[in-house]
Amino acid sequence: MPFLSKEAEPYWNPYLSGIGLGLVLLLTFLVMGRGIGASGAMTSVVATTASVISPHTTAANDFYQGYLGDGTVSPLKDWLVFEVLGVLIGGFLSGLFAGRTRIKIEKGAAITTNRRFQYAFIGGMIMAFGTKLARGCTSGQALTGGALMNVGSWLFMISLFAGAYATAWFVRRLWV
Repeated sequence: MPFLSKEAEPYWNPYLSGIGLGLVLLLTFLVMGRGIGASGAMTSVVATTASVISPHTTAANDFYQGYLGDGTVSPLKDWLVFEVLGVLIGGFLSGLFAGRTRIKIEKGAAITTNRRFQYAFIGGMIMAFGTKLARGCTSGQALTGGALMNVGSWLFMISLFAGAYATAWFVRRLWV
């Protein structure tokens, strides 16, 4: 089996992977009536956790009530939660079978491990804020919104790539 060998399997062809992802998106539209995305699942988990920790606060909060409803159905039963769990489990199994499950920290020579974690955390927080501001994660905006030809989704992705390239120019020195 590949995960028992020392060498990692080659990556899949990106064009074939893109076609596969497009077919998954099409199937999602046909079966569920909506596209894919991950931020809705995260919000469902946060709303459920908040309602367990502080039910009075969430009962008085309109934002949480949009996810919690009348309490008869758990927000964790939303299909997006299962989608994200499937992505996590599938990603791990894919890495396992391809021989890519070694634990390592990707960083340049000019940065310490602690600084790398700090930058990753800060970047994650910026992306999380942007996700809520844009009303959707990159997968929802790019894949679902892009497939539906939503102008806002296309502007979001163009801005995301422009911002990423601009940021890369400034942080490049940390990696080379």
